[in-house]
Amino acid sequence: ADPRNEPTGPRDGPSGREVVVPFRLYKAVTVFSTLAAVVTYFIGFTLIDAATLQISFVRTTIVYLLDNAGILPPEDVLVAIMAITGVGFIVLGTAVYVLGTRFRGQGMGKSQDDSSET
Repeated sequence: ADPRNEPTGPRDGPSGREVVVPFRLYKAVTVFSTLAAVVTYFIGFTLIDAATLQISFVRTTIVYLLDNAGILPPEDVLVAIMAITGVGFIVLGTAVYVLGTRFRGQGMGKSQDDSSET
């Protein structure tokens, strides 16, 4: 049987739920979910860094923009907002990456856990 003819759709695999998709779609999902995860991790850690450093370029830019808009919160509130938002971005990146790993391309075979090779 040709593994490329494997039916697509959701499956319950040994490591949880997985979705079998055409290989082209698998490549796109893998590339873009990994890219999105890396970008959100970067933004999250940058915001946490800005929350903890008084001389950060990002923090200075945020303070400048908020001050010009007339909505500059007190220093403690600003630190809390940036830190919580940073952690939120990191959690979002983790969720995107985990969901992206649930996809498997047609014909890729099973994971190493359930292989009959010895």
